[in-house]
Amino acid sequence: DAILTDAQYKAAPGIQMIPTVAGAIVPTYNLSGDDGKPITATIKFPYTSVADIFLGKIKKWNDPVLTTANPDLKLPAKDILVVHRSDGSGTTFAFTDYLSQVSPEWKSQVGSASAVKWPTGLGGKGNEGVSGTVAQNDSAIGYVELAYALQNKLAYGSVQNKAGEYAKATTESVQSAMADFGTDMGDKLAISIANAPGKSSWPIATYTYLLVYMDQTDCTKAQKVVGFIKWALSDGTKFANELLYVPLPDAVKSQVLA
Repeated sequence: DAILTDAQYKAAPGIQMIPTVAGAIVPTYNLSGDDGKPITATIKFPYTSVADIFLGKIKKWNDPVLTTANPDLKLPAKDILVVHRSDGSGTTFAFTDYLSQVSPEWKSQVGSASAVKWPTGLGGKGNEGVSGTVAQNDSAIGYVELAYALQNKLAYGSVQNKAGEYAKATTESVQSAMADFGTDMGDKLAISIANAPGKSSWPIATYTYLLVYMDQTDCTKAQKVVGFIKWALSDGTKFANELLYVPLPDAVKSQVLA
């Protein structure tokens, strides 16, 4: 999911990013109330609150920022345990890209990359490591891709987007985020769709890419690669929906095929 840097392009001349689908990343949590019962309702996270939680600035679940946004929930006075990826990952790139766009403090102190120096919290390897650590620790919060949250029945929140609306992660809200940024992908065929401005857009969204060398030396292998990409963007699209990812807009698809 990480967009290649100029240095990475130089290190791998002739490589091309090929968008395949888009997806959502969600804040997942494990929290029980003062009565000991799990809070299964959707917690609303105001605009900069996710960044402030991962910066360690919002330390408790009953912080006024969260309680004001969730007047119908009795959030407990428990310390928030932040859980993040310990390994480098595209999910982390997309998540920290989002955090950098909503929080100047995050951008200057931590930044966006596949692996960053986290200000606070515990590390877990892979989506399964993060979700496992969240599941094992009451009052924990982490980030995973939506498909993983749904398949593993994890609670996850809604997030206030740039337009001020509390969005939920759905196929439609990711499609809205893609539409907000248009379909001109440029020569690199890669753009960030984080912090989209639309009222119905999910703010923590990303394209995911194949990396392909355009000048292939093995013609048979090259034909197989091209055949696979063509299939993935035609008949294969139905599997994207089943696997909880979002197919490319037609205009992006045509650029990839071209």
